[in-house]
Amino acid sequence: MSEDTDTKSANADISNASEMSLREASGLQEQFEKVAPDAVPMAPSEDDAADLPDIPEDELNRLRDDIIAAVKTVYDPEIPVDIYELGLIYTVDIKNDYSVDVVMTLTTPGCPVAGEMPEWVVNAVVGVDGVRRAKVNLTFDPPWDMSMMSDEARFALNMF
Repeated sequence: MSEDTDTKSANADISNASEMSLREASGLQEQFEKVAPDAVPMAPSEDDAADLPDIPEDELNRLRDDIIAAVKTVYDPEIPVDIYELGLIYTVDIKNDYSVDVVMTLTTPGCPVAGEMPEWVVNAVVGVDGVRRAKVNLTFDPPWDMSMMSDEARFALNMF
């Protein structure tokens, strides 16, 4: 094999490794879903959840507060602030069938716990009383930056 062929082969390996990392990162959103062990299905499909009656406002507020409290137990191992205050949680959508969809990001696409943190969030959310299913979608759009941190996070990190 010539030196030129070796170089092309090495570059192809690096390119394939990069593409694989990007595919793995973008594919995470399909991997992180969990059904509560005691959940009794209320609707045969997600489409049917829209046909269910609305969750009463006081129950919805309790669920939202409990879900936020649960998510605040999840920490980025490299930063001593919970992921909610860091601004890594973009949306929490509570559906009428008591399933919860979370859209979140990471501080960087190369985060060492990229394959674990969304699962930590799924486990925290599905552990909330009343939640039947939790699903976490990981996104990098928009990319996270420090302006997304709460004042509490800035204070904890001496960034005020």
